[in-house]
Formats: sequence, C-alpha cells, structure tokens
Amino acid sequence: MDINDQERVLSGYEKTALIDRYKRKINYLRISVTDRCNLRCIYCIPPDGITKVRHEDILTYEETLRLARIAVGLGVDKIRLTGGEPLLRKGIYEFIAALADIPGLEDLALTTNGILLGDDPDRIASSGVKRLNISLDTLDPKKYEMITGLDAFKTVWEGIRLVRELNLNPIKINVVVMKGINDDELTDFARLSLENPYHIRFIEYMPLGITHREPHVRHVPSHVIKSWIGSLGRLKRIQNGPSDGPAERFRFEGACGEIGFISPLTNHFCGSCNRIRLTATGRLRPCLLSDTEHDIKGPMRNGASDKDLTEIIMRAVYNKPRAHHLASVDSVPISAIMSSIGG
Repeated sequence: MDINDQERVLSGYEKTALIDRYKRKINYLRISVTDRCNLRCIYCIPPDGITKVRHEDILTYEETLRLARIAVGLGVDKIRLTGGEPLLRKGIYEFIAALADIPGLEDLALTTNGILLGDDPDRIASSGVKRLNISLDTLDPKKYEMITGLDAFKTVWEGIRLVRELNLNPIKINVVVMKGINDDELTDFARLSLENPYHIRFIEYMPLGITHREPHVRHVPSHVIKSWIGSLGRLKRIQNGPSDGPAERFRFEGACGEIGFISPLTNHFCGSCNRIRLTATGRLRPCLLSDTEHDIKGPMRNGASDKDLTEIIMRAVYNKPRAHHLASVDSVPISAIMSSIGG
C-alpha cells in the first residue's frame, strides 16, 4: 500500500484518535530500531549478557515507516528513536531522513549513548534529527568504564562537543542517578548547565528488568537531588511546553542551560503521560513500566491492512494503564530489559 492509499485509509479517522480511556491524548511515539548496543551498562545488561534478537525478527525500516505514517495520521507529532544504540544500525541515517519527511511530524529526536556521535556529526545534523538525548552517567573516565564496560568517556565527550557546534538544540544529557555510584557527581553535572546550553536531566533509578530486586539500594529521590545541587544557586521553575516530556524543568539564574528531573517513583507523571512505545521486535508497549504489550508485527507480516493496523494501535492506546505501581509494596516486578524496550 502506497502513501496515497494510507491517506485514504486514515481519512475516516480524526487526528485526535489516539485518546486512551483516561482521556490522555497520545501524541508521542518512541521507536526502538535495534536491541544491539556497544555498551553493557550495569543497570541495563545482565553480567552474563542477553540473547540477541535474530535479524529477521526485527522490524524492517519499511515496516517501521509504515507504522510511523499511520501513527502520525492518527495524531502523533513527536517521534524519538532509541535502541539499544540506534546509530549502530546500518542505514540509520537514510531511515531518519525518510521519517523526517512524513507530513505532520513536527519533532524528530534521537537518544544515543554518544559513542558514535563523532564519526559523522554533520550527517546527524542533516538527517532531520532536531534534538539529541545523550546518556552519560558520570564525568569520571574510570567510573565510566566501570558503569558501561568500555573505556570510552573521552570519545563520548568529544562527540558532545562536536554536535554542540552543529546547533542541535537542545542537547539533553541524561544521568541515571545511582546511590553509591555517581551521586557524588550531581553538583558537577548541574554545574555544566551554568556555562553550556546543555539540558542536564537527572533520572531516578528504576526497578526494571535486572534492577527490580534492588529498587531502594540505588534509588535517590529527586527532592534529595534538588537539595544537593541547591548549593549552586536558586533553581527557577520553567513552564513545560506542549511537546515536552515528563521532566520537571528548572534553570539556575543566569545559566545557559537547564536542569530537569524525571521522577517515575517519587512523583508519578502517569496522569499526563502522552507516549507509547514500539519495540524493535514489533510490539506496542503502552507503558514503559508495565509488561503489557500488543503484537503488531505478526498481523502486519500476515497481510494486515492499514485499517487493521490502525485499529491495533488504537486498541493499544485505549488500554494504556492508568498508572504504574512500582513504588507500592505489592508491586509486580517488570521483567523486560531496557535495551529490549527502547527506554
């Protein structure tokens, strides 16, 4: 089915079709393009590794583009590409360009660990990506190797410098805060925002996959992080925009950049969640912190029409959980591993 046929199929649906039963409008799709990663972060990959998905079980770019066009036709206007590490997948830049050409898509972003940023920064900027999220949990090269399993801090830091020169704004640096590992560096990270246009985002450690057995061992609440970095000055709240994610945004007076706090455990943002995820293996995941998934690859490869796929997406959105329960005593552990979901 070509694009014109898709438009005819979708003409019977409103652009606001993606509203769940709790009246949340879903306009943000996170797409994982691969389960492969060139790091082995301690909160993501088990010590004995993971079983890699067979190539034929991963959605092709053509399949992903088909689903993305349908989603945009239903009201999605923001897409973020994740992995694994998305820049590892062959042909990724051509795929990004094809995504960027979808009419109605207003915001296309990329999450990366930064290892490959310096290989071809100009191509990243020209591909159609508007914003970057870079995962970086420490500013200490030795600690970086301990957390990720690779001595590559200097590579990542140089990559950040190169893409900054390309005016990709904002560049967000994601920091998963872990008690006893990197919580002594929070002020150093926050200080980066004073003279650089970086958005530093502190993310609470989540009991997901291999970490679900130790949710409170590594967890540092966001209010504690705020108090620690408060020594740098007064934090002024910034009003979130319509396309912003769940981060609470702040800025130090006179700072070039921002500080953000993502608090899935201590400050649920479920009530305003506007996203759904598509895994690399073709499953729709309405909530990151729930193992509920809806297969869309199987029906698509078995000949499902765009109308059929539209109804699968709408059903997945409608059944999106009201909230996660990871902070409750009787919560059910989430078994999925982050690299298989796409963050």
